[in-house]
Order: sequence, then structure tokens, then C-alpha cells
Amino acid sequence: MNQPSPEVKRTERLPTNVRWLGVASLFNDIASEMIFPLMPQFLIVVLGGNKLYLGLIEGIADTISSFLKLWIGAKSDQAGHRKAFILWGYGIAALARPLSGFATLPWHLLSARAIDRIGKGIRTAPRDALIADSTEKENRGRAYGYHRAMDHLGAAIGPFLATAFLLLFPDSIRELFWLSVVPGLLSVVVLWKGLRDVPRSESSSAVKLSLKPLGTPFRFFLVAFFFFTFGLISDAFMLLRAGELGIYSAWLPVVWCSFSLVKSSGNFLFGKLVDRTGPLPLLLAGWLLCVVVYIFFAIATEPWEAIVLFLLYGLVYAITEPAERTLVANLVGVEKKGLAFGWFNFIAGIAALPSSVLFGWLYQQHGSAIAFGTSAGIVSLATVILLLLFALYRSIVQHAPTH
Repeated sequence: MNQPSPEVKRTERLPTNVRWLGVASLFNDIASEMIFPLMPQFLIVVLGGNKLYLGLIEGIADTISSFLKLWIGAKSDQAGHRKAFILWGYGIAALARPLSGFATLPWHLLSARAIDRIGKGIRTAPRDALIADSTEKENRGRAYGYHRAMDHLGAAIGPFLATAFLLLFPDSIRELFWLSVVPGLLSVVVLWKGLRDVPRSESSSAVKLSLKPLGTPFRFFLVAFFFFTFGLISDAFMLLRAGELGIYSAWLPVVWCSFSLVKSSGNFLFGKLVDRTGPLPLLLAGWLLCVVVYIFFAIATEPWEAIVLFLLYGLVYAITEPAERTLVANLVGVEKKGLAFGWFNFIAGIAALPSSVLFGWLYQQHGSAIAFGTSAGIVSLATVILLLLFALYRSIVQHAPTH
């Protein structure tokens, strides 16, 4: 039997950095998702908040994070290293999450959530850029698919642990929030011991946040991505809608766990497919599926419909996440990946505040049908813009040169 060449072995095995970042994301999301599915009910029932305040919490937290992602991404290009940024980002989030357990007023929860998102803002762009730095272009879809799969696997384990804890210790939600510090700190230890910087030359120039060096196709993609993110509904509202359709609060973590398992397994499978088909066809398919899910969420009336739609919504993430990140990495030069992922994550975050506030207001004033229908229309517009990108720059975005 013929033995595979060293080149084949090398491309079949994920780089060490990618594997350690996946393990860290697993632990980090166990910590995060132990508490996230419970936050909407905790805010409204325990702290006396409302749907509009929920929109403010999610929007403000993500907007703070988005500004940091842009600047830190460019800063990691200039510094010539990325590990320190990643460690600080995971560390801040690990220490911030348990603060939710001390909240007695809605603004306390907002503050804890904002600090958590500061940590995310510091780590995200350098982490995504380091995955690209560590991986050959032909394997980027698989690398991002693996990382997102581990991330979502943690998001499945976290709610399962939360449900088990609350069944054993009812009415101990604050203690559960405090316990989230343990897996959060494990993610930091894993990265501190295992992660290695990819040697790069340090830039002596000042940090510049210009889009110009990233190219026209990338800027075109950002326009489409802005509208997609503006139409994207916060997962907190999806959980709230599931509760309205009759799913009991005690079972929301189970629904969230199933949702995350679909994302995890799907990310790994579709990540491999990205390397075969290119990112754009899958991105279009995922955005179209998102429109369908929102329309049916608007008209759903039964608990079983919420469960089915949640699983389909997990498939949206599974299809789009590896494709989005692979497209970003393929469109820009090696020295600008931090800046590119900074802009990518900045656009995602800057659209989150008006999106969440608008959706929360529509939901509060006009009901679920208008709110979900509006989001479906905005995502449809994003899909049309993405089709134009495919038509105008197909040869570039599908066959970008190796950087």
C-alpha cells in the first residue's frame, strides 16, 4: 500500500495552534453558555427588566466589543505577535462572567456583560488571524470549521451542566454564575501552556484602520455583511420567543444545548466543504436559510415548531461561520489579516446595537410577527448584495491567490 507523502500528512493534520485554540474555545464557551440561556429570564423575572432593556444589554455589550476588535486586530498586525492579546482577552472574560451573580439591578447585569464583551473584543481578531497565520489556504475552511465546532460544543456542554446543577440545587442561579469562573480560567491555562506565536515581522508604522489596503472585493463583502448582521436576531430574543411558544424555562438550556450541537457538528462538516466549493456558495445558502427560519419563527404557534426552527437556525451558523472567516482570510494579504478580521468583527458588532434596540422595540410594541418579519427582510437585502459580489468578483473571491 502506498504511503501518503509528507505534504499530504501535513495538510491532513490541523496545526497545533488551531487545536489548542479549539480546546480553549471549548472551555470558554462552557463557562459562557452555563449562564447565557438563563440571562433573559434572570433579567426580566428576577431583576425586573424588560425586552427593550434586553436589547440594550446585548447591543451595548456587542458594540463595545466591536470597537476593540477593530483596533486590537490592527495592533496585533503591528506588534508582530498575537498570543498576548488572546490570553488577556480570555482572562478578562473569565473573571467578568461571575459578576452577573452579584447583580441586583438591570444595569448591574449590563455592566458585567460589557466587561465580558471587552474580553471578547481583545481576543477575537488576533485569534482568527492566528488561525489563518498557522494554516495553509487550502485547509482554512477545515481549520475555521474545527474551531467553531469546538466553540459550539462548549456551548452545548455548558447548558447541560447548568440544567444538572439547577436540578440538584434549585433556585441557585447566582451560585451557578459564580461557578462559571472555573472553565473560564481553564481556557486561559490551556492557551498559556500550548499556544505559540507564528513568527512575523513587527511593523514600525502607527496603527492604521483604513480599509483601502484590504481591496475592493473585501469592502464590498463588508457592505453585505453589515446588512446581514443588522438583520441578525440576538440569540437572547430567540430564547425569549421559544419561551413564549410554550417551552418551560427549565428546558430552555436543553434546547440551547441541542442548538449548539447542531452548530458544532455542522461547522466541522461544512468547514471541510468550504475547502472544496469555495466560501461564497455556502454563504449564500446559509443566508437564504436564515430568511426562511425568521419567517417561520414569525408565524409559529407551537412549542415543537420552536424546537425545529432552533435546530434549523443552528444549521445557519454551521453553514456560514467557516465560509465567512475563510473568505476574509482569502481576500487579504498576510500582513493585514489582523486588520481584516478587526473590520469583519467591528462591522458585526457596530450593527448589533441598532439591530438589537430596533428588534427589541418592534417586539415590545408590535409583537413577534413584525419583529421577525423585519429581520427577514433585512437579511434578504444582504443576500442580494452578496449575489452582486459573486457576479462582479467571482474569479477573485472564489480563487483568491495564496497569501
